[in-house]
Amino acid sequence: MAKLKVPSVQHLARNWQSTSERTCKKLVTLANSPPTFNYNSLFLAARDMLVFNQPYEEIVEGIRRAVKRADVRQNLLGVLPLIRDHFASVSPDFVQSIDRRYYLIGRGLMVPFDPPLLYGVGGQLTFPWFSFWRQNPLAKERLSLFVTLVDELLADDPDLAGAKFQILDFSVPKVKGREPERELRVIDARDIPRIDDSTKFEMLRIFADGYFMAEAELAGSTATPSEDRKQRDPRQGDFFDDDQQAP
Repeated sequence: MAKLKVPSVQHLARNWQSTSERTCKKLVTLANSPPTFNYNSLFLAARDMLVFNQPYEEIVEGIRRAVKRADVRQNLLGVLPLIRDHFASVSPDFVQSIDRRYYLIGRGLMVPFDPPLLYGVGGQLTFPWFSFWRQNPLAKERLSLFVTLVDELLADDPDLAGAKFQILDFSVPKVKGREPERELRVIDARDIPRIDDSTKFEMLRIFADGYFMAEAELAGSTATPSEDRKQRDPRQGDFFDDDQQAP
């Protein structure tokens, strides 16, 4: 039996649909046909380069040895030079890791948020978010939802509240007549429209209802889970890290 996992904040935004029924269908499909790899090794590579100053060549060799599938290995190694070149031009004064947080979206459903890192240059703190999806990165209302939720999480933390929020989008641009290669697009989150509270609450309600509908369907039940469902423990086993699964 497929088991539904609680999504991260970014996966919540990516899998949100316009109705609870459509959200349910999307989540059931993902649970029954989960991605075959993720980008965890790229998060670790970025951390190793920036936090531990591990040589780039060693990171490349580590991925070559650890990743057995040739297509996955090629995909990951296609992103590494973009990460290296971006941070070589940034030259942070310091880099630090950040602990996991949770966002309560309603009906007791808490979704994890794992900030990758925080760095400072000349007194300016920057919070970079890595978007490693090759195709169909967050856009339009889904991107606005994600940025709005992250804004709230950053504002709640004194260490993060003043940081500049950037999205590092490593997707393949849709340009006719060009080879489908990844490029880095640095997005200043201040340029992304936020959603108002009423819209946010409705979008989160739709997702939460769709999540519990999907959970019931996967469990073989036709009943919608009770509205007074007890709040979940964030330490429970079906939470997964805020890594980005392959599309």
